[in-house]
Amino acid sequence: MISVIICTYNRDSYIYKTLEFVAINDLSTEEYEILLIDNNCTDNTVAECERFQKSFPNVRYRYFLETKQGLSYARNRGIAEAHGDCFVFLDDDAFVEFNYLRNLRLYLSQYPEMMAYGGKIIPLYETGYEPDWMSPWLVPIVSAIDKSPDIVPFTGKSYPIGANMGFRRSCIEKVGLFNTTLGRTKKNLIGGEEKDIFNRVQLQNMQVLYFPNLIVHHVIPESRTTMTYVRNMAVGVGQSEKIRCSSCVKEYLAVILKELIKWGGSIVLALYYFLLGKPLKSKALLVFRWNVTKGLLQ
Repeated sequence: MISVIICTYNRDSYIYKTLEFVAINDLSTEEYEILLIDNNCTDNTVAECERFQKSFPNVRYRYFLETKQGLSYARNRGIAEAHGDCFVFLDDDAFVEFNYLRNLRLYLSQYPEMMAYGGKIIPLYETGYEPDWMSPWLVPIVSAIDKSPDIVPFTGKSYPIGANMGFRRSCIEKVGLFNTTLGRTKKNLIGGEEKDIFNRVQLQNMQVLYFPNLIVHHVIPESRTTMTYVRNMAVGVGQSEKIRCSSCVKEYLAVILKELIKWGGSIVLALYYFLLGKPLKSKALLVFRWNVTKGLLQ
């Protein structure tokens, strides 16, 4: 069985649609379950979840309230409650395509050595257009990924994105749960929990594959297309890296060194875009790098 785990915090505008797109997939309802983990929502999420359950009474759906605040706590609760051999994690504002679960079932049988995966994430801008400051180097800010038209492994520093990722149960049993000192809590932008867990997967030499036909459309509200969001997101990236490395001075110093190297690349790219007459792309790269460093050194 496939366990689809959706953790949510105050996304009542999207949660019904997120659940609905899973429920209308073309896989038999006997072959998957949906777990909704409510991380102390204060909006209309409960009512929307009840509306979904009434609309799709034949779907295996279970609702849980996780009172420990934080995305990692919610994800770990989902793992604890899941019955499946494969855990799928979707964001509460990500909409899967019609054949997502059927394709996943096929991949699970075709690639028995695969222990974790990531799929394609297409940004769905509520403004209707990509922000002028966006460049390929900042695409991860909006949790988008289009790694290849082919099935390829995640290697080196690349890893799946939380809006569309999954693990076999046996993988989690070997590497452990999500690090609860990392990950978003309410509206903060501290992350790092996905990087942390995939680092542990990599240390075990487990295969992590990118599946281009596992597609989700991820809502990007207007608030996530502003320069203020770029700044706040960057600070969160820096802070999460500092927390992740806090127990090892050597590793923290290595991260600082890598940050200096990234500064060199960012300056070159910023100059490139400036000379092309694209100052907003240039500015965004420098704003992002400055605030990552700020978060890392705070």
